[in-house]
Amino acid sequence: MAKGKDGGVKTGRCLCGAVSYRYTGPENWRGHCHCESCRRNTASPFTTFFGVDNDKCEFTGDEPALYHSSKGVRRLFCAKCGTPIAYRADKFGDETHFYAAGLDDSSAFEPQFHVHWAERVGWVSLDDDLPKR
Repeated sequence: MAKGKDGGVKTGRCLCGAVSYRYTGPENWRGHCHCESCRRNTASPFTTFFGVDNDKCEFTGDEPALYHSSKGVRRLFCAKCGTPIAYRADKFGDETHFYAAGLDDSSAFEPQFHVHWAERVGWVSLDDDLPKR
């Protein structure tokens, strides 16, 4: 695994710790997703992802299980505890999208935007200045 621009290695894991991962360098992007698929997958009003080039990340514990949620889309999760870990899609073939809440240390994590804003739930009020697409 090549070192990223900032040289740092970041790690994350599922609830039980069986599935873990690491990646190097800065994330390609960081954003909140409000689409119905992500909401149902996580049972939350929105989820927060970040994208990492596939050659800069690897699973270091058990391999995650896969669920093909729609054509060309794979959701990765822990087969033991059920924690969602990542998202892969054919249209983003060179990148893995990890769930930010799974990071071991998210203290420096800052989202950059919202996507699928039109699909958001009406019972959550978000008051930030991030772009809403």
